Amino acid sequence: MFSWLGTDDRRRKDPEVFQTVSDGLKKLYKTKLLPLEEHYKFHEFHSPALEDADFDNKPMVLLVGQYSTGKTTFIRYLLEQDFPGMRIGPEPTTDSFIAVMQGDVEGIVPGNALVVDPKKPFRKLNAFGNAFLNRFVCAQLPNPVLESISVIDTPGILSGEKQRISRGYDFAAVLEWFAERVDRIILLFDAHKLDISDEFSEVIKALKNHEDKMRVVLNKADQIETQQLMRVYGALMWSLGKIVNTPEVIRVYIGSFWSHPLLIPDNRKLFEAEEQDLFRDIQSLPRNAALRKLNDLIKRARLAKVHAYIISSLKKEMPSVFGKDNKKKELVNNLGEIYARIEREHQISPGDFPNLRKMQDQLQAQDFSKFQPLKSKLLETVEDMLANDIAQLMVLVRQEESQRPTQMVKGGAFEGTLHGPFGHGYGEGAGEGIDDAEWVVARDKPMYDEIFYTLSPVDGKITGANAKKEMVRSKLPNTVLGKIWKLADIDKDGMLDDEEFALANHLIKVKLEGHELPNELPSHLLPPSKRKITE
Repeated sequence: MFSWLGTDDRRRKDPEVFQTVSDGLKKLYKTKLLPLEEHYKFHEFHSPALEDADFDNKPMVLLVGQYSTGKTTFIRYLLEQDFPGMRIGPEPTTDSFIAVMQGDVEGIVPGNALVVDPKKPFRKLNAFGNAFLNRFVCAQLPNPVLESISVIDTPGILSGEKQRISRGYDFAAVLEWFAERVDRIILLFDAHKLDISDEFSEVIKALKNHEDKMRVVLNKADQIETQQLMRVYGALMWSLGKIVNTPEVIRVYIGSFWSHPLLIPDNRKLFEAEEQDLFRDIQSLPRNAALRKLNDLIKRARLAKVHAYIISSLKKEMPSVFGKDNKKKELVNNLGEIYARIEREHQISPGDFPNLRKMQDQLQAQDFSKFQPLKSKLLETVEDMLANDIAQLMVLVRQEESQRPTQMVKGGAFEGTLHGPFGHGYGEGAGEGIDDAEWVVARDKPMYDEIFYTLSPVDGKITGANAKKEMVRSKLPNTVLGKIWKLADIDKDGMLDDEEFALANHLIKVKLEGHELPNELPSHLLPPSKRKITE
């Protein structure tokens, strides 16, 4: 009698089975989310429909900044080679969006050809018209960095009326389109031109809801003194805090990302550490790409649900015959109240709702009589996807990550500091003395020996209790001292001889100087008499 109920229950309880994350995302989108989007005209309000290329493409990095902040030079620095269409100068040189991508042969693909290529994730940019497509190209070249990621170079953001009038297309809307699809957004600032123009402020606000992808680079920092750099950094954080309305602070990387000598080398170590942090962040993108696409699909599904509730509520309020225009104006003006009612009735977070003013502007041009009423089945399908299928995909994401743990960006600037003496931290901290013939600890061993012989050694060794009395004088936490003990007690007898004690004190000095301790003792720190034990 109620066989249909049992079938529906089984469908909800048994999530879909997928072979890969990419295939799963495509199938879920096409079968469960896309019908809801089409039914309530989601694509006319928010974002065009996704295509297979959106799920298959490599991770993308979007560079945004005012003119002459070093965006194109930054790409040149990463790739360590010129790319087609590259122009660098102090004036606004890059007047196009350039997608820098892997290709077998160097060349440029114009925008109109790009948007008809089903293998590229740019087909939906066709909606921005010829004014934009004439300013959009793809620079292809063979480069090891581009085997893992693609980079989008953007025109420098201008000041005043030029930004709004001269472009011929909606610049902020194009950036928002890219922001939805890229894995990382890098905002570049010049240490000498820190003012954030109204247009740049608008662009950053257009990137709202993508703060998790945003990173900030304070470029050309080698051109100012340390004291000035501190002030510039503080001013940048203050300015960003007013525009990016999040309680968390966006990560800012300080450096000079080009291959020229540093003008003021005082902060060289800081720049090297910041560069390595930024490189690690970019290198992690291929490994986290599937998770990012999954996260973006969840965000899109939540927005599509809210959009369906808004459109169906407006449809429900409209009169069937007379007074449609007046009612439409009233509903648009009272959209905030409709938001609040939907929030209460469906327990939806305020953060899931689209921008109120933007939604009101878009509704002005719509015919409310063509809106659809609430269709519970479509919403239930999306709820089922979020509750069951997404959980299944999360397991698959972790499986794929474990099978490809070394997947990361290689080549270009990422290779330069991996090996040899120019690697970050080479010859410093625990790495000090790595190339010396003599044991590096021997330099200070006479001083450590004096302390050692005051601690009542028996048969050339001191007990753990006596060693502890001396080691705690460093004021380091017990967790750190415990790690130092583990590294220094090489023969694992619970006691320290004079060489092991000297080694322990050397590691304490390394930590007190602000360096990290190694997880395993490097071979150059092994005491000479203990090297046979470890072989």
